[in-house]
Amino acid sequence: MSDLRQQQVAFAAHIRDPELHPAPNDIEDRRMAIYRELFFNNINAFLSGYFPIAKSIVGDDQWGVLIRGFYRDHTSHTPLFTELAGEFLNYLANERIAPTDEPRFITELAHYEWVEGALNLAADPEYDPKLLDGDLLKQAPQVSPLAWLLSYHWPVHEIGAAQQPTEELGTPIHFLVYRNAVDKVIFNRLNPMSARLLQLICEPGNTTTGTAALKMLALEMQHADQDKVISAGSTMLAEWRAKNIILGTHSV
Repeated sequence: MSDLRQQQVAFAAHIRDPELHPAPNDIEDRRMAIYRELFFNNINAFLSGYFPIAKSIVGDDQWGVLIRGFYRDHTSHTPLFTELAGEFLNYLANERIAPTDEPRFITELAHYEWVEGALNLAADPEYDPKLLDGDLLKQAPQVSPLAWLLSYHWPVHEIGAAQQPTEELGTPIHFLVYRNAVDKVIFNRLNPMSARLLQLICEPGNTTTGTAALKMLALEMQHADQDKVISAGSTMLAEWRAKNIILGTHSV
């Protein structure tokens, strides 16, 4: 390894974890301190702004420990600063050992806080205008990639510093979160029937017709009147198309 490369590795290791890795010998500590504080504080400030409720619940000290752990241990897979919050979520969910005194809902709460920013930054979808007026029952509805079905085991929409649940919900809650035509992110809570219908058609390149999805839904619900389910579901599909949640249809 070249001397320059060795210096770069030592510099980066010290910036990430100054307690474990000493600073390069030939750099004045006063200068290193500037980098130590600047890099960490930038990450901390950005993530604190993205996850304000999670931070308020764990407290400033534990939040700093959490950010330090992410900063020290996580290997990011993108150079884009705008995707940093998603990298942090991955760290929360998959890479760390949570303290025993940390609320168990923190990861789900952080995901709920992340969604709005992620949808705001998502690229506009491409679609064929000729498919906009297709038959939602006879053809396969195509859900916008800017419409997400989310399910949580904690009441994430109600959690705050003064309201912290201690037990998971008996059944998950579902949200349809989407970016509308004027780029506003909307959160809609769904009942189980609507959530299941959306789940049945929301896969990219969906090939299930609206009628087939609704018949499947009626069967799963053991509903006595299949036609009633199809009628109600047809109205729901039309509402979703009017809000650009469904962009059009594909023939099957």
